[in-house]
Amino acid sequence: MLTYYRSVGGKLTILDTYTDGCWIDAQAPSAEELARVARETGLDLDYLSYPLDPDERARFEREDNQLLIIMQTSYRLGEDSDIPYDTVPLGILHNDHCVVTVCSMANPVVKDVINGMVRQVSTGKRNRLTLQLFLRSAQRFLIDVRHINKQVDRTEDKLENSTRNQELLELLKLEKSLVYFMTGLRANEAMMERVKRDRIFELYEEDRDLLDDVLIENLQAIEMVGIASNILTSMAGAFASIISNNVNQVVKFLTISTILIAIPTLITGIFGMNVPLPYQDKAWMTLAIFIFMGLTLTLVVWLMKRWDVF
Repeated sequence: MLTYYRSVGGKLTILDTYTDGCWIDAQAPSAEELARVARETGLDLDYLSYPLDPDERARFEREDNQLLIIMQTSYRLGEDSDIPYDTVPLGILHNDHCVVTVCSMANPVVKDVINGMVRQVSTGKRNRLTLQLFLRSAQRFLIDVRHINKQVDRTEDKLENSTRNQELLELLKLEKSLVYFMTGLRANEAMMERVKRDRIFELYEEDRDLLDDVLIENLQAIEMVGIASNILTSMAGAFASIISNNVNQVVKFLTISTILIAIPTLITGIFGMNVPLPYQDKAWMTLAIFIFMGLTLTLVVWLMKRWDVF
């Protein structure tokens, strides 16, 4: 899907067709739509196709007046997915006339910028818009890491009394997401450092400050992901032991219950045999048997407590 935007007074408005100075957002574009963008903007079709590869690394390329920047962005998957969070490449392309963003899905970073989460967006200032997308990407990583920490807290409450592996598997899935986050953030950091070092586009004083803010925000995201990953790694081992201990407690309870049930069963089985027994004709014999069973159970329970079985 193609959407054309142009900034008016710091706010984005949707256009019907391409005009110079606009921003084209291509979400999961078809081959025909990419060809249309290439025809309208003069950008190379191969450049427009690179960000659609899910395994594309964070990097930038420049040829003539065309610039391609690919960065990793975080996004949340559905509940039925193998992992709750993953990363997806976002391509930012621009020449002297326009800016184009290309992604294989509706990217949350682009959505945030469009919805006004970034102030003073100007489609005419292509370099500034690129840096704003960088910044929002780092902030989106931070937001998703906070969501992961909240999910870890909820899972931790369930694990305290759990005897199943489901909650432990949820932690492992979150840990896998954090590995993807760390890989994407480090790749973004290397790419942004090259952007700053190689000066691939002209930066004004405010732009240099914004790029420094981006690097700081990205570094903070890396640190938060590292802390969350270390916590999850230690928690997974600890909670595996807790689950094993909970299972042992259940087995212990069942074993004690079996022993206590077996005692009266044994006694009643003996007195229920079809053989002559002493005092079997006496009326008080039934009461005596119940008293004997009660005393035996009391003795067994007392011994178990003394031996710290309970």
